[in-house]
Amino acid sequence: MNLQRLAARASPYAVSFEFFPPRTAEMETQLWAAIHRLAPLHPHFVSVTYGAGGSTRGRTHATVKRIIEETDLKPAAHLTCVGATKAEVDAVIRDYWDAGVRHIVALRGDMPEGATYHAHPGGYRSTAELVAGIRAIAPFEVSVSAYPEKHPDSPSFEWDVETLKQKIDAGASRAITQVAFETDMFVRLRDRLHAAGITVPLVPGLMPTTNFAGVVRMMSRCGTTIPAWLTRLYEGLDHDRDSRMLIASAVMVEQVRLLSDEGFDQFHFYTLNQAELTFAVCRILGIKSVP
Repeated sequence: MNLQRLAARASPYAVSFEFFPPRTAEMETQLWAAIHRLAPLHPHFVSVTYGAGGSTRGRTHATVKRIIEETDLKPAAHLTCVGATKAEVDAVIRDYWDAGVRHIVALRGDMPEGATYHAHPGGYRSTAELVAGIRAIAPFEVSVSAYPEKHPDSPSFEWDVETLKQKIDAGASRAITQVAFETDMFVRLRDRLHAAGITVPLVPGLMPTTNFAGVVRMMSRCGTTIPAWLTRLYEGLDHDRDSRMLIASAVMVEQVRLLSDEGFDQFHFYTLNQAELTFAVCRILGIKSVP
């Protein structure tokens, strides 16, 4: 399917947007400018991240609560189980329900930087246990993660598939992928899951690459490959934001086009609290603003 045909068809796509809780007043202004810009696209949901070791718990809860109170968006609050007891995590789950949250993105979570992962002795030992714990407290919708390139701590792709199957069996209804920049990685992951009998929606995670140096730093921490062809596109453009924006647009539009050709019809945008590129790509997908 070429770009003209992609833009011409009535949009059958579902999109979701991810934000992170702001640390400063300036970052809060940027976040809410992005939310207000993207809200008229009526995403399926918007997610709000939860820092390593639960470090943004208060800010995540405050951001989700404000989204509920001030918009018509459906927030999905991230929740991790690393570094906390079951009682502490359960208290967060109940707080979310009481605040009006009905969707949680359940993740194992990362230790604070430099620390080796280990389960809390009094906590949930895995994401599958966390999913079951969430579902035991209230009838949340639960999304979980999947990894096109294999989880950094996983010994094999087969291990990843079995781990995801356990999360689905525990009550998760959707898998959102880590970022990948090669379309074939998403396709191979989908095929592995189908071969294992896993048929819940697999939602590709897409990230704008406008701040390429920042993306490289982020991806180095989570084991995501930066293709050589992508690096070459940004060579010598560190101080040329306009050119980086045009390249980032072309890269993301092409990735969406290729994924659409492969039958994917749901996309999760890691917005980095910026709206321009995500808005433009959604427009190309045929998703228009509705006041």
